[in-house]
Amino acid sequence: MSTAVLTQTWYMTQRQLVAVLRQPVFLLISLIQPVIWLFLFGNLFRKVVELGGFGTTSYLDYLVPGIVVMSALGSSMWAGMGTLEEIERGTLNRFLTTPVSRSALMNANVVQNGISTAVQSVIIVLLGLIGGAGYPGGFGGLLILIVASVLLGTVFGALSNALGMLVRERESIIGINTFLLLPLTFLSSAFMAPAQMPSWMARIADFNPVNWAMVAGRSAMAADPDWGEVLSRGGALLVLAVAAVRLSTRTFRSYQKSV
Repeated sequence: MSTAVLTQTWYMTQRQLVAVLRQPVFLLISLIQPVIWLFLFGNLFRKVVELGGFGTTSYLDYLVPGIVVMSALGSSMWAGMGTLEEIERGTLNRFLTTPVSRSALMNANVVQNGISTAVQSVIIVLLGLIGGAGYPGGFGGLLILIVASVLLGTVFGALSNALGMLVRERESIIGINTFLLLPLTFLSSAFMAPAQMPSWMARIADFNPVNWAMVAGRSAMAADPDWGEVLSRGGALLVLAVAAVRLSTRTFRSYQKSV
């Protein structure tokens, strides 16, 4: 990637970050929701660890990685709404008449989503620490958790952008996201250890990218990290993220030909 493309990507990313910062209500909701999940479910299910299989005696320790990943999923799935808004306003079409790199236009979405996900993940980790959560894996484990959440956000952010350019209807994006969000969340180890899940749910969770991010994060944050789990799940997420970004780019090129 040339220096010009990198410069243009960063410029377009800054533009999108400024747009996000100008929506204080959206920022507030995106921070309040994880707090509700973290402390509401953390207290509601705090005794469930007594069943065993959680790898910790504190449910909050187990829950924090799940909330980090859930938040990355929830925020990235709506990236296509921003793309659709730019299409409706004609902003995207105007950029197509400029010399700006087409790769920069799409890469900016990925970078902006990654930065937002990382910041949100750090805030949730800090809130968990304030609430009494422990992180035996230290800074390295937390860093891997954040990277895993960013990779997951990249996957669903890129797919959401592709969806926005394909369907070009808000109702379709809302319907698809609403349909997928809860199954992807509950068919994972977000709230319950796989050992306590029905066997069919545990098997499905093995193929769920959301669960890959949780397993990679939790494995890295353990006192005795399972690096095999970290590398296998993290590697699978990386491959999926690259594939999703390529799909998003191809969809953008198809959109460009249609205007």
